[in-house]
Amino acid sequence: MAILPIPPIQPIAIGSMQPATSGNAIGGSGGLGGAGGGGGFMEALDKVSTAQATADKLAIQAATGDLQAVQDFTIASTEAQLLTQMTVSFRDKAISAFNDIMRMQI
Repeated sequence: MAILPIPPIQPIAIGSMQPATSGNAIGGSGGLGGAGGGGGFMEALDKVSTAQATADKLAIQAATGDLQAVQDFTIASTEAQLLTQMTVSFRDKAISAFNDIMRMQI
């Protein structure tokens, strides 16, 4: 019986977040999710929502006994948890930056 190698874990891609090149710091002139190119943040939030929905669906399957592979639930719930933590961290940094700007002397 041959033991198969475990494939490496691939990093999670969060939308298409790229540095702003013009206009405001969010990427263009449209703001968050607008036509100005800031849609990467909204795509990231959609990905968090999708990951949480997938984890919830698999949790229900696990509770009812319909889940075929327990590792699918574990992976989905961990991914949802990490994406949520990253989103909260991003929010905290944005609030901190806003507060720093508001404290600046004109």
